[in-house]
Amino acid sequence: MAGVQIRKYCEDDAETVKELFTLGMSEHVPASFVHLLKQPLTQMVLMVTFCALLTSSKSFLLPVLAVTLLMAAARQLVVHMFNSYIETSFKLDLDSIGETYMAGKDSCFWVAESDGRVVGMVACLPSQSAPGCLELKRMSVRRSHRGRGVAKALCRTVSDFTRRRGYAAVLLYTSVVQTDAQKLYEHMGYDKVRQFVLPEVAHKLINFSLLEYRLDLQKDKKGN
Repeated sequence: MAGVQIRKYCEDDAETVKELFTLGMSEHVPASFVHLLKQPLTQMVLMVTFCALLTSSKSFLLPVLAVTLLMAAARQLVVHMFNSYIETSFKLDLDSIGETYMAGKDSCFWVAESDGRVVGMVACLPSQSAPGCLELKRMSVRRSHRGRGVAKALCRTVSDFTRRRGYAAVLLYTSVVQTDAQKLYEHMGYDKVRQFVLPEVAHKLINFSLLEYRLDLQKDKKGN
């Protein structure tokens, strides 16, 4: 990780951090669209539509056009879902990082900087669902700096911070389509605890599930 420095967030980083988060989330649209197309319900709707129109119209062009339009609509659903998540994330914490993460002793936000440019970020704060644990949030690394150990260093920054604060474990959530992130967390010693679908209708329609991971620092300490 030569040439990359991890430091605490400052107010001058605000716009760059939001840009980095937006770019990172937008990268998951293609994988999420493929995930949607693989769902049995999606395949059934497309096939029934195609067969029904083929039978009724006696034309091959009309059903192909209809299926193409349905697929375009499905992709727009995925785009809308991610845009809504990005907008919600801004309102929840990314528009007020100083207040959300930097004001308390048990929360923090870090950025990875290379040649004066923010290339990665991560945050943590006490988990609302698991007392005694900190939650890793907002992990993202620019595509140009992936594969250089930046993400691993950011993960270690959070686990070291959590250990110093006396918490038992680090929790995090990632989506089913973020396979590279899953490999990273498992490599860093995280265990997958559960998989679940969010209650929103859009998530249920496309079976878009989240994975919960946990890094048990007590177990890690005993192992060392």
